[in-house]
Amino acid sequence: MLFRILFRDPQTLARVGVLTTSRGEVTTPAFLPVGTRGAVKAMAPWEIAGIGYRMILANTYHLYLRPGVGVVRDAGGLHAFMGWRGPILTDSGGFQVFSLSSTCEVEEEGVRFRSVYDGSEHFLSPEDVVRIQEELGSDIAMILDHCVAYPSSREEVEKSVETTLRWAERSLAVHRKSDQALFGIVQGGTYPELRARSAEVTASLAFPGYGIGGLSVGEPRETMLRCLEVQTSILPQDRPRHLLGIGDPEGVLESVALGVDLFDCVLPTRMARTGVALAREGKLNLRHARYARDLRPLEEDCPCPACARFTRAYLRHLYGVNEILAHRMLTWHNLTFMHRLFLDCRRAIRAGRMVELIREWRGWGERSPGR
Repeated sequence: MLFRILFRDPQTLARVGVLTTSRGEVTTPAFLPVGTRGAVKAMAPWEIAGIGYRMILANTYHLYLRPGVGVVRDAGGLHAFMGWRGPILTDSGGFQVFSLSSTCEVEEEGVRFRSVYDGSEHFLSPEDVVRIQEELGSDIAMILDHCVAYPSSREEVEKSVETTLRWAERSLAVHRKSDQALFGIVQGGTYPELRARSAEVTASLAFPGYGIGGLSVGEPRETMLRCLEVQTSILPQDRPRHLLGIGDPEGVLESVALGVDLFDCVLPTRMARTGVALAREGKLNLRHARYARDLRPLEEDCPCPACARFTRAYLRHLYGVNEILAHRMLTWHNLTFMHRLFLDCRRAIRAGRMVELIREWRGWGERSPGR
C-alpha cells in the first residue's frame, strides 16, 4: 500500500491524497460504505461502484461468526465471495465484541465473548484477529483494540490504552500478508493526555496507517474534535488516518480539516431503512405527513435513480407500505449524497476553501426541512 498527498488546504490540516492498493486507487478524503456482513445493505456491489465508491468496509466479528472464515477462504477470499473488485478494509471487530455482548470478558490474552447470533462462547486473541483478516484477504486490516464506553473513568481508559498498545505489538509480530496493510488503532477516551500517549507509542511502531477509535460514542462534539486534534498532530503526516464510525456532514468536514483521510459509518444506510433521506437542506423524514403530496425529488440536482425517477410522495408511500424498493432507493440516494459531499470536500481542499465549505454545512444537523 502506498499513500501520496497531492494537495493541502492552506488554512487547515485537510489534504487530498491517493491511497494505492493492489486492487486499485482510492482518492482521499474518502467515505467507505459499510458492508458489515459482506454486503452493503440493499445494494449490489456494482451499484456501489457505479455511485463512485472505490473501497468498502466489512466487519471481522460478523464474518468470523457467519458464514465463518473457512467458507470465505474456500470461496477465494472476501472479494470473490462478495463480488467486489475494489479494495476492502476490514475492521477488527473490537467495537462489536464490546458493544454487542453483555458477557464480554477482556483478558491479557484477548477477549472472551458470546455470539450475538446463537450465544455460543468464543475467544479471540490479537493474533487470531490478524490471522482471520489475512484469511479473509482484505487489503487493509485493523488490529484488535480495547474499546470502552463513554463516559469511563480515567483508570478504565488508561487500562484500555495500555492493553491496546500491547495488542498492537503482538499484532505486528504475527502479520505476514505482504499485500495487506495492517493499521494500528489509537484510543484514549476523552482524556487528551491519554490520547497523546496512545498516538505517540502507536506511531513509534511504524504502522502503514492508523485507525482512530473510541470517538463519536456520545461525547460532546467539541470534546471529540479536541481529542482528534491531539492525535492527528502526533500521528505521522505521511500515513493515512481512518476515523472509525463518524458520518454526519458537519463531523466529517471538521475531521477532514484536522487531517483525517478515511471514514466509515452506518448512518447513511441505517437512516435510509428508517425512512430518512439526507439532503443539503437537512434530513428528510419521509414518515412525516408533510411529504404525502410532495411531488419534488429528494434533491433537484441529485443524479441517483431515486431522484431521477421518483417523488418524495411516492418514496414515502413505498416506505409506508414496507416496500423493499423504498429501502433500496433511499439507500442509493443517501450513499450518493455522501459521495457528493466528499467530492465537494476534495474540490474545496484543492481550491483552498475548506473553511468556507465547513461554514456552509454548519448547523446541518439542526435543519428542519418543510417547516
